[in-house]
Amino acid sequence: MTSPAEIVIGSRGSALAMTQTQGVADALRRQWPALSLRIQKISTQGDKIRDVPLAQVGVKGIFTREIDLALQRGEIHAAVHSLKDVPTELAEGIGIAAVPARESPNDAAITRDGRPFQDLPIASVVGTSSLRRQAQLLAWRHDLRITDLRGNVDTRLRKLEQGHLDAIILAAAGLHRLHIARTFELLPFSIMVPAPGQGALAIAARLDDVQTRALLEPLNHPDTRHAVQVERALLASLGGGCQLPFGTVATCPSPGMFSLTAVIALPDGSMMIRAEASSNDPNSLWMEVLDMFKQRGLKELLRKFR
Repeated sequence: MTSPAEIVIGSRGSALAMTQTQGVADALRRQWPALSLRIQKISTQGDKIRDVPLAQVGVKGIFTREIDLALQRGEIHAAVHSLKDVPTELAEGIGIAAVPARESPNDAAITRDGRPFQDLPIASVVGTSSLRRQAQLLAWRHDLRITDLRGNVDTRLRKLEQGHLDAIILAAAGLHRLHIARTFELLPFSIMVPAPGQGALAIAARLDDVQTRALLEPLNHPDTRHAVQVERALLASLGGGCQLPFGTVATCPSPGMFSLTAVIALPDGSMMIRAEASSNDPNSLWMEVLDMFKQRGLKELLRKFR
């Protein structure tokens, strides 16, 4: 296969984003040893807005828009995103060319003193910037006090150590990828259902760039791709940018079989709907869960949220 003289991959500049993108670059080099690669850092709106809770920003693609623009202008050939940051409605002319094998989709808890998360004292302060996490934590333990926490992993760990927080919640995938030497506890889906696409990467390219898409194709992991497509289809059915706390995760417990777990809730955790289903047809799975949401009070929940 002939290829461009150099493939330029766009990425956010955070330590986690660069680690993820470097992993993709290394996988491409293994697949295409003669390929010349360069990573280009691109600052996004989400990187610049640090003093406002994400739930209040209300901007789709806050961590992807500037990178998408660089793709559209032909300044880069591909982009590596955390898939949970990618809107269900992609930018014009751009598609997800590859979804590599997923890291752990779970959320993780880190307590300041190392105790088990479920043993936190009454009224402990837990840091997270996610309404999804907040709602599920409060539904599980209404005594917890949730405070907004933004910044990269090191910043969040430093704020934990400063003593104002008793625990923080982070994506386990980021902790694994950064090789964080800190004890953390994986939260089971019974307590915390992840964000759609959490733990997975999306490698985007222009739809008309056949050559780059062909280079990226071998990086696809079919089970992961099918799983995140189910998760994103359910999110899209709720409006794509669902402002309500919403989590969903699809797993592949056996070959050809998929299971989907989802929750939608009010931010204070006072009402939460949970649904689970399994099927060998991933395309119908999200519709089954959506029907369960409707049967269990989705309309009432939406009315209370407004």
